[in-house]
Amino acid sequence: MGIVTIEQKVLKKNDEIAADLHKRFDDADVFTANLVSSPGSGKTTLLERTLKFISPALSVGVVEGDIQTNLDAERISKFNIPVTQIITNGTCHLDARMVEEAVNKLPLNDLDILFIENVGNLVCPAAYNLGEHARIVIMSVTEGEDKPLKYPAMFLKSCVMILNKIDLLPYLKFDKELAKRNALKINPDLKIFETSCYNNHGILEWCDWLTNELKLKRCK
Repeated sequence: MGIVTIEQKVLKKNDEIAADLHKRFDDADVFTANLVSSPGSGKTTLLERTLKFISPALSVGVVEGDIQTNLDAERISKFNIPVTQIITNGTCHLDARMVEEAVNKLPLNDLDILFIENVGNLVCPAAYNLGEHARIVIMSVTEGEDKPLKYPAMFLKSCVMILNKIDLLPYLKFDKELAKRNALKINPDLKIFETSCYNNHGILEWCDWLTNELKLKRCK
């Protein structure tokens, strides 16, 4: 009972900070996307392709989350955009307080889109609201079609699923239609994109969705 009470207090405080973050994002007119996945799904490479192909008229910033090292932030910094790294030192997720501190280091009012690349984990990050406008779950074809059924909370709380590394399909016994059915069984409202960072399949469609969501947000 004591453990449950502590967890409730932690999540309640997180939600309060997340609500403040969400308002800051709205006030700054920034569309914020929280990228979540298991390790090795290709989040950072997908983000690199997104930065390459998204409209150059848009100003983009990135918050990178990792348990150790700033390697991902170094990769993203090559695009000459504002980026800040959160190193959790063993914590398996980002929380709103961490993101708040990272956002304070970014020129928020100058951005159009902010990406938060979460720690590679499909369990812990599902419970933590970061104030984002959209949660994007990335799943690769190397992970198995049952991933949504094993980690339903993450897929339920996401609005988009990106099925990544589809260029590997000829070499794998992976049923992509079954994977999509499993995801939609958990969340019938999921928007699904199929992408390959090797041949850029689906990247423009994904970028178009981001641009359209930004426009829709600013029309409200």
